[in-house]
Amino acid sequence: MDLDARLDKIAALMEERLGVRGDGFEDKFARAGRLLPRKLRREGALLVEARTMAAHPKLGRRVDERRLRKAARVFERYLARVDGTERRVTRWVNWLAGNALSILIVFALAVAVLAWRGLI
Repeated sequence: MDLDARLDKIAALMEERLGVRGDGFEDKFARAGRLLPRKLRREGALLVEARTMAAHPKLGRRVDERRLRKAARVFERYLARVDGTERRVTRWVNWLAGNALSILIVFALAVAVLAWRGLI
């Protein structure tokens, strides 16, 4: 499988699993940012650099194919393990928990002010 086809496959996985939108691998990778672990960000930067180098006739010969296959394989393995539905549910649960905590703190402060003023 050539590099472009493999990167398109990874880009489709990123959209499906991480919910990252964009045009092509480079754009989706840039938008993913901190959704990816540090090691994957390094591997992705290597893949982006290799794609730009492969487009140039002389620099294309310097691309290490074995290293790129390994980087793509690591990327695919990680994205295969990510559950997109679980990520969305976890995000909503965290949002609700944060809001519930804020409401609880405001309620506790209101009760404390009422007690301090002697109204309770």
